[in-house]
Amino acid sequence: MSRRRHAEEANESEVDMTPMLDIVFILLIFFIVTTSFVREEGILVNRPKAQNNPPDNAAPTVVVQISENGQVKFNGKPVDIERLGARIESFLAENLTNSAVIIPEFETKHDMVVQVMDQVKQFDQLVISIGKSKK
Repeated sequence: MSRRRHAEEANESEVDMTPMLDIVFILLIFFIVTTSFVREEGILVNRPKAQNNPPDNAAPTVVVQISENGQVKFNGKPVDIERLGARIESFLAENLTNSAVIIPEFETKHDMVVQVMDQVKQFDQLVISIGKSKK
């Protein structure tokens, strides 16, 4: 008789997991519904449209190239990042243009690109575009 009673006690001691699963699913639904999703803001980039044959009377463009190691070139000539604003200002005094193209190399750090963009954004008449390096 003791064997039978021991076997019955073993069967009766099982725990029903269904209510616990219900609670877990309710908590999961609660956290999904109450979670606020954050929309990350990015940099707005104006990409130039491709032109196969630029017009002959096209205004010169401000071209700023940034190498992978942080060297900045303004219209093909090396320039210090602090002097870039002055170089653009003197270029705009001599030439009528409203476009600027920033061409970073593939491995250029983003903070360097943002620094150059900040220098170019000082001039309201310029529309900034991001170009692709030839590498």
